[in-house]
Amino acid sequence: MKIKKKIVIATGGTGGHVFPAFSLYQHFEENNFIVNIITDKRGFNFFKKSSNLKIKIINSDTIFKKNPIQLIIALIKIIIGITSSFFFLLKLKPDIIFGMGGYSSFPVCMAAKIMNIPFVLYENNLIIGKANKYLLPLSHKILVSNSDLKGVNENLRDKIFEVGNLIRKEMLNYSHKQPKLIDNRIKILILGGSQAAKFFAEKIPEIIIFCKKKNILIDIYQQCLPNQNEYLEEIYRSNKINFKLFNFSHNILEYFDKINLVITRSGSSILAELINCNIPFISIPLPSSADNHQFKNAKYFEKKGYNFTIEEKEISIKLFPLIKSILEDKSLLSRIINKQKKHSDKLVFDKINNSIKELIYEKN
Repeated sequence: MKIKKKIVIATGGTGGHVFPAFSLYQHFEENNFIVNIITDKRGFNFFKKSSNLKIKIINSDTIFKKNPIQLIIALIKIIIGITSSFFFLLKLKPDIIFGMGGYSSFPVCMAAKIMNIPFVLYENNLIIGKANKYLLPLSHKILVSNSDLKGVNENLRDKIFEVGNLIRKEMLNYSHKQPKLIDNRIKILILGGSQAAKFFAEKIPEIIIFCKKKNILIDIYQQCLPNQNEYLEEIYRSNKINFKLFNFSHNILEYFDKINLVITRSGSSILAELINCNIPFISIPLPSSADNHQFKNAKYFEKKGYNFTIEEKEISIKLFPLIKSILEDKSLLSRIINKQKKHSDKLVFDKINNSIKELIYEKN
């Protein structure tokens, strides 16, 4: 009987980390691996919705603290995290570790290095994240969505292997049937990320109301936080705007067939999903994202013709004219879709399999 290989996926708790981690988990589970996930409390709240997962919570912290006391506390948490990871891995005896980024992946990869367990990193942004940057010299390789990864020392670039964007297989196999734009009406999906966007709930309704005053009718599907439901319902109902609100959803595909356009933050995971699903979008980067990586994500894809980009500070003056121009020139969205169709990440899982074969089998 063939012994199943064991894989540990160590991931941070934000959407940009857990979505690729979950896609990777699904892939390895389907291919008869034993998969364990290590994450923090934020990641656990995401993964616990899937009852079959084997999840271990190991909390950590970032060392980028200005306050000396906070820095000491962070270092203690990291040491405890490495120790907890060491004993967990000692008991599990995995064949390989995947570090998906985020500071909670750091202690797991460090413990793997101490135990001589091969670990591979994954980076889906255009700028390497802090945890991955410090782990890269110790890793066997880093799998990336784009080989033009910034922030990597030249002497480490031979560790870079481009595999593409790790997104769910249902996204890779999805075919968008875009509703037809009719006269002055457009259907828009508003996505704020895994935790939704406070700014979107506060600012975008004002622009939608202004659009209606200018005879542009918008049907809204909006992701929001539970505590924003009542506020947004009141705004849209009182202004007689067609809307549907929803809180965080794993099944975002159910909305894709209903809409012409998406307004979204610029995390690499959601942008990759929209591009592979051939859905036009307006990207509004989070200004406080680390190293301004969301802005760089958005502008990189905009240059390829995949999207529109509006900076948060410009939304009041640029969003209405953009929506107006889309309705006046209905070919704008068609041109974006045609450009997006030239991009595909369907081979990402095959490339990952090829990248880890020698690491899994060379030690046996």
